[in-house]
Amino acid sequence: MSHNPITIPVSLVRLENGVLSETSDTVVREIPVTLYLNDKEFVTMVCSTDHLKELTTGFLCSEGILEQPGDLKSITVNPTDGLIWVETNRPVESDRLFLKRYITTCCGRGRASFYFINDARGTAPVESLLTVTAGQISGLTAALEDRAQLFRTTGGAHGAGLCTPDEMLVFFEDIGRHNAVDKIFGHCYLKGITLADKLLVFSGRVSSEILVKVARMGIPLLVSRSAPTDLALEMASELGITVVGFARGNRMNIYTHPSRVHTGN
Repeated sequence: MSHNPITIPVSLVRLENGVLSETSDTVVREIPVTLYLNDKEFVTMVCSTDHLKELTTGFLCSEGILEQPGDLKSITVNPTDGLIWVETNRPVESDRLFLKRYITTCCGRGRASFYFINDARGTAPVESLLTVTAGQISGLTAALEDRAQLFRTTGGAHGAGLCTPDEMLVFFEDIGRHNAVDKIFGHCYLKGITLADKLLVFSGRVSSEILVKVARMGIPLLVSRSAPTDLALEMASELGITVVGFARGNRMNIYTHPSRVHTGN
C-alpha cells in the first residue's frame, strides 16, 4: 500500500431495517499540509493526499502570489510529513504573511470574508467568445460524474473538471471544493494552459470564493451541479462570467450572462 493513500478502510456498525451488523467501509483521507513560503510559515491547508503540488500552486495563484509563469522558483513536497516548501522569484509582503497565518476560515484557508469583495474588485472582467450548447453542458456534467471515482468510493469528495465544449481535459477531486478548483488552477499554471476558451464543470456550491478563483483563472463559464450564492452571482454579473447551476441531465439554471449558452445539442 502507498505511504500516502487517498482512502482508508474502517470498521463500523451498520443499522439497516432495525438490524445491527458489523461491517467495513472505505473513507477518504483528510490531512493537514503546512506550506512554507520563502522559508516562512504561510498557511496550513486541510486536503486530500494527492496532487499536492498542483493544489499548492493553484492556491498561491488564487491568492495572487503567483501571477506570471516566472514567479515560481521552486516547490518541494514532503507528503509523508505534510510539509511543502515554495520559493518565489518575487518577494511577498510581510503583512500578507501575517494575515495568512492568523486568520482561519473554512477548509483551512487563511482568508477573511472581506477579501472576497476586494479580490473581485481587483480582478479584470473576463472577456471571451466562448459559447456552448445545452447538450454540450449535459455531456460534460455526465463526464464529471463518470470521472468521480473518489466520490463513488467514499461519498466524501468534490470534483472539478477543465473542459472545452466537447471534452473534459483535466479532472481533480478533493475533500474540499476549493481545493479541487485550486488543483485545476495549479495544473494549468504549471502546464501553461490557456483558459479564456475553456469552461469549468464543478460538483460543489458556487460561493463567492469559488467565483473569485474562476475569475482569477480567466475562465468565462462555470457549470455546477449545485447552487450558487447571491454574492457569487453579483460578482459573476460584474466580472463577465456565466454561471450555470443545478446542471443535472437536461435541466439547468443559467443565472448570469446567458448569451454564452445556446439551446440544442
